[in-house]
Amino acid sequence: MIRPILIYGDPALHQLALEVTVFDKQLEQLVQDLFDTMDKAPGVGLAAPQIGVGLRVFVYSYPDDDDNPRRGVVINPALTHSPIEAGPADDELESEGCLSFPGERFALKRSESVIVEGVDLENKPVRIEAEGWFARVFQHEFDHLNGIIYVDRLDFESRKEAFEVMKHLGWGKPGVSWLPGTDNLED
Repeated sequence: MIRPILIYGDPALHQLALEVTVFDKQLEQLVQDLFDTMDKAPGVGLAAPQIGVGLRVFVYSYPDDDDNPRRGVVINPALTHSPIEAGPADDELESEGCLSFPGERFALKRSESVIVEGVDLENKPVRIEAEGWFARVFQHEFDHLNGIIYVDRLDFESRKEAFEVMKHLGWGKPGVSWLPGTDNLED
């Protein structure tokens, strides 16, 4: 089922998500809803808090350079990353978007490589090493589980611009969301 995606300012997006302790049909349905919603948006990742569920779960779908699918779920993830290069973010190469800040993109420095470890729907270990944009996807989704939206990490000028956009669009408050496939918004 496609679910509404919360927009920046809703309290659910700014809270630490809880560890998953029960692996049942309800969790399976949540993961399917995350995939359905992400695909319809369309996006390359979606975390449970973005649809108002405060659990440490995210899905991703990011094909490699040969168009091979890299798609899955990570539950209760831990993330380690390489150091972030110093200097300003490149507006072209490091421009990032978010389904909870739809239609806008801002440059943000991220680590070039990460290791994500967690479990899958069967509570079996998952370990993924990622580089480049695939690493960025994991950092972005992991942040959501910690109540951080990428806009929170922007430099002062970009963050100021983002907040002006938010004010103009009526975001930045509880209860604002959009429904992929219905609302005319893009990531």
